[in-house]
Amino acid sequence: MEDSLDSKNLQELRALAKEMGIKAVTSYKKKELIDKIREMEEKNKKDCKNTVLENTEKEQTPVVTTYGFSLKDNSNDFEHKNEAREKRHFEYKSSENQSTETRQQDVQQIIDNNNMGEGILEVMADGYGFLRTENFLPGANDIYISPSQIRRFNLKTGDCVKGNIRLARENEKFNALLYVKSVNGDNPEQASKRPNFEDLTPIYPTDRLTLETDKNELSTRIIDLVAPIGKGQRGMIVAPPKVGKTVLLTKMANAITKNHKEINLIVLLIDERPEEVTDIQRSIEGENVEIVYSTFDEQPEHHKRVAEMVLERAKRLVEQGKDLVILLDSITRLARAYNLTIPPSGRTLSGGLDPAALYMPKKFFGAARNIENGGSLTILATALVDTGSKMDEVIFEEFKGTGNMELVLDRKLSERRIFPAIDINKSGTRREDKLLSKKEMESVYILRKITGNVSGSELTQSILEQMSKTSDNNEFVEMIPIIEKNIVK
Repeated sequence: MEDSLDSKNLQELRALAKEMGIKAVTSYKKKELIDKIREMEEKNKKDCKNTVLENTEKEQTPVVTTYGFSLKDNSNDFEHKNEAREKRHFEYKSSENQSTETRQQDVQQIIDNNNMGEGILEVMADGYGFLRTENFLPGANDIYISPSQIRRFNLKTGDCVKGNIRLARENEKFNALLYVKSVNGDNPEQASKRPNFEDLTPIYPTDRLTLETDKNELSTRIIDLVAPIGKGQRGMIVAPPKVGKTVLLTKMANAITKNHKEINLIVLLIDERPEEVTDIQRSIEGENVEIVYSTFDEQPEHHKRVAEMVLERAKRLVEQGKDLVILLDSITRLARAYNLTIPPSGRTLSGGLDPAALYMPKKFFGAARNIENGGSLTILATALVDTGSKMDEVIFEEFKGTGNMELVLDRKLSERRIFPAIDINKSGTRREDKLLSKKEMESVYILRKITGNVSGSELTQSILEQMSKTSDNNEFVEMIPIIEKNIVK
């Protein structure tokens, strides 16, 4: 082939290059064009033969298109199939020398086998993509998806795509998606008409996420009163080491799955211990729950890639009007990972933190919002303090004030074995009047006044004991004026 290319003139080479799909053929010199053709041939040899190729043949036979996948309508081969099978037409890639009969047999086999695949889409720079089936990251069971399918349905990174697949052949690495059945659980046509996340209008949270489940779960009950969470909340859990933040996150996750089954939940664990990941996976129950993790023994690039995939996944769900909650542990470690991976900007903050490292973590945290006329993204992220690291303190200071809800955990309470170790006076939610009833607002005001005037772990313990004696928060709210009188005396 090399000799034949060298023997051709420039015009012949340009014609050949154009047929192969090389763009701007007139801008190349002869040697460059030969190199480009050889490069394209090499790419075609290595390219997944399971790709679903756009039909470039211009023939007289009619083409039937369903959900963006086309197949030549070969006479009456499918005429007597049942109605369900008639709708299954696929765009199919074959080599140039593959016969029409072979293609027809392959498609028929796909219809009969009814193999299904599902995964989270990651779109590559060249336009094609892969459905990631394990932890949002590349794996052996990934599914190839062609550029034509991605364009047809306006698919983006983070979409959960489900459909019929063709199993990989001997010389192929991945299965191929041939027919899209659903995108994020909805009709594929709906995905093609959705707006962009950045164009949606953010508003303050108005729909409350109630965490109260059982009278003995004081953690979620106290959060419901002093730092209520709404759909679209951007909350920060400020936590020193060993105060029970991971246990608290687990309880919050279980409360959300129990009280709000319609909400999608993603627990994102960055730089965590492997045994904690296993414990959380076994502790959180629910249908719409995904545990995504990157343990401390992984590279910082791994942390970064996982977080970015989760953010894209969240945006796609919100674009389709769904509600999603992300529990992130922790935003401090995510910022540390970006500090190690970004190119140096030439500036350095205290503790060795590059200001440019905060851009993506802030973008992640700032994505939380309640959307006007449908959809919400709630992010509750832990921020580490009192770790002895100057960098952690700087990261916390940079994020302080960016959220609209703060839950502060107190180390002094945890040292006295008082759990939940929540600092009632420092915790709170902006515009909590949109989430709490008038009676609850008055009671919380009294509660804050009590803790402001009389500080100490004994008072917090006393309040928690009084709460444990009541069956629910409504009863506790009624008791707060009585508690105030007893404390004043």
